[in-house]
Amino acid sequence: MENITLQPTIMNPLSGADFPQGTEVFVPTGVCAKQIRFKVENDRLTYVQFTGGCDGNLKAISALVKNMEVKEIISKLRGITCGKKNTSCGDQLCAALAEHM
Repeated sequence: MENITLQPTIMNPLSGADFPQGTEVFVPTGVCAKQIRFKVENDRLTYVQFTGGCDGNLKAISALVKNMEVKEIISKLRGITCGKKNTSCGDQLCAALAEHM
């Protein structure tokens, strides 16, 4: 049997995609989404895009939280779980925003 060595994959932002200047990238853990790209201005989330995960649900979350105050997003979404996981994409968005603050 051969020894197989797995190398970590470095995630690069999507090439050719247009994102607002000053967006931040967060790599979530424990969820299906592979990346959260977001921008905060004046304590409000002005842009959010998830890569991977449940497309329709994450588009809905993105639409609902756009222009919302960061503290309000965290108070509403922190601690939400997904299935048997102890986190969710919404909870990971809160982790990204808390790290930003």
